[in-house]
Amino acid sequence: QVQLVESGGGLVQAGGSLRLSCAASGRTFSSYAMGWFRQAPGNEREFVAAISRTGGKTYYADSVTGRFTISRDNAKNTVYLQKDSLKPEDTAVYYCAARASASLYYTYTTPYEYDYWGQGTQVTVSS
Repeated sequence: QVQLVESGGGLVQAGGSLRLSCAASGRTFSSYAMGWFRQAPGNEREFVAAISRTGGKTYYADSVTGRFTISRDNAKNTVYLQKDSLKPEDTAVYYCAARASASLYYTYTTPYEYDYWGQGTQVTVSS
């Protein structure tokens, strides 16, 4: 079992930056592949970024490639999402997710592949 707590959301102007953090409980954080998803009102939850257990592999949705960066610090049990050049369409509740992974390098891009979820943090980008 792992519990996830996101932080770092807020209100930012278009073109600005935010860094989201997701702190995980437990001593086996490095056993989990991690991902970030987002959900805007009336929309389905969509994939944003994923990172492998070691951090050696990352994958991004086309809509955020070049603007967002996912990273992790296994010593701190934390995964991050650095968000630059924010746009109003990035407004959503952002969720981090975890799943145990036998692979050191695999990333997962659909919500159904994840077992654990945080409560979400709101990000609002004003135009």
